[in-house]
This record gives sequence, structure tokens and C-alpha cells, in this order.
Amino acid sequence: MTKIAFLFSGQGAQYVGMGKDLYENFSVARRIFEQADDSLNFKISNVCFEGPEDKLKETVNTQPAILTHSMVCFSILKEEGILPDVVAGLSLGEYSALVAAESLDFDQAVPLVQKRGKYMQEAVPLGSGTMAAILGLDRDAVMEICQQASETGKVEAANFNCPGQIVISGEVKAVEKAVELAKSRGAKKAMILAVSAPFHCSLLKPAGEKLARELDRVEIKDTKIPVVSNVNADFTHKASDIKKLLIKQVSSPVLWEDSIRKMIESGVDTFVELGPGKVLTGFVKKIDKNLVTLNVEDTESLKNTMNYFGRKI
Repeated sequence: MTKIAFLFSGQGAQYVGMGKDLYENFSVARRIFEQADDSLNFKISNVCFEGPEDKLKETVNTQPAILTHSMVCFSILKEEGILPDVVAGLSLGEYSALVAAESLDFDQAVPLVQKRGKYMQEAVPLGSGTMAAILGLDRDAVMEICQQASETGKVEAANFNCPGQIVISGEVKAVEKAVELAKSRGAKKAMILAVSAPFHCSLLKPAGEKLARELDRVEIKDTKIPVVSNVNADFTHKASDIKKLLIKQVSSPVLWEDSIRKMIESGVDTFVELGPGKVLTGFVKKIDKNLVTLNVEDTESLKNTMNYFGRKI
């Protein structure tokens, strides 16, 4: 018996034009984009479809844009009776997962992630923090490098994406030092990323504190299906736990590889990525190349996924 996980895209996967063909072809897609526009009091749909890219890349726009596109993809599959046994999302994608699991209402989630983007951006002065990807070193080596580079400033592991791919985050000088050390230790690649803030490190604790106040204003319910949390790579159901985990999430490392392994342990053999890009299914393949990976981001990928499940559009 196939066990299905839906995975929801994180920030960085966005591109101008995302969701446009789905909007043109599916009434449910139009309804969701209109809901998002109404809940933000401006046309996030136009930012998704027309850009410009600089506007879409602004964190306050990126987060609601990706959430909306992801929920369009989810809602089309749901209408066709293709539903997950478990859900997870990378960073921002965890909010999409919680909407899919009926823990958060979409109308409340859209402005919530816009504020999350704003608070994450404001937590650290522009230009003082950054992130870097380190490829080809194991966790222990990266943790040791961060510890050594911490003499220069704050730097921490931020994303454990898949074997041999770890992202670090912190103050610019410390991250640059860690990149130097990684190269000297034999990393295949160590490079600074084009990001606007040092996400998922302790520098973002002020963002978590502001987010906590916003989370008090929205209704969080127990999940209808299991959600695997970024913070602890474990199944979560209870509303009270979800709130605490979302507050921690902005300043804690994303345990993505561990989350995928947790789902595999529970019997998941089919992973469907919803939202822009195929980054997450790429990580899944690096964890276990024998798993089935699919994605839905436009009509073509939707057709392929529907065909796999024996459905026609």
C-alpha cells in the first residue's frame, strides 16, 4: 500500500509566472489566488504572475506568494481525491503543511507569513548577516567549523538538507571565516548565498518573539493529519505544540534530512512536492534514490502526477 507525503516548498524556490497557468485553467486556483489577494488587501497574484522579480524576492512578498501557489497545487490534488498521509514543509513551507493539515486557516496564514517575512527581515540590520551552503562535509565537520569560526562572530548550522548539504547562518565575518575553513577541510563547495538575512540561527530570536504575538491572534487547531516539524523532525498534532514550534522555528536549524528519514521510517514511499521548483524532491532523492518523487507546480507537472495516480485532468 502506497503511503504518500506532501512536501511544501520554502523560500528561494519562487519565480515570476508561478501559478499563472493553473490560475487560467482551474477555478479552484482562481478562488485561492483571489482569497490571498483579499486577505492581504493587495494583488499578490500579480506579483506571482508578472513580478517584477525584485518585488517577488522581497521576503514580505515571497512568503505569502509561495504559500498561495503551494495551496493552489494542494487544492487541485485534493479536488481529484489525491490526499497525503503525512505533510511537511521546509521553513516557510511548514505553514503550507499546516494549512493542508487543517491546523491553520488559509485566510489567516497568508497575512501571518507576510508578517513572519517582515519580522525575519527586520531582526538583523541589512548586510550584517548572511548564509552559506557547504557541500561534501558531514555534520560533525560543519559543527566543528562553526565552533571555530564563532571566534569571529556568531555562526550556526541552519539547514540540514540532505547528506553532504548543510547551510550555515550568522554574522557576515563569521560565515565568511566558516566558508574558508570548510574549503581548507576539503568541502566540495562552500559558497555564500544571495539571501537578505541570516535565517534559522539565534540572531533571529527577536523575530520569534514578534511572531509569538501574531500567533496569539490566529486560531491554531489540532492537525487532521500528521505534520513533521522542522524543529524536532517529529510528528506533531497538538495546537499547543505547534505554536511553540513555529516560534522556535525561525531561529532554529531546519532538520530536513531527519524529517524525511522520519517519514520513511513511518512507511512513506511516495513524496509529492507542491509549490514552485523541485528542490525538496531533489533532497529526497539524495537521501534514498529508490523513493518515488513527484511534483506539482504547473499544468504539465500536474498531469504527470495525476497520471502516476491513475487520474486524468
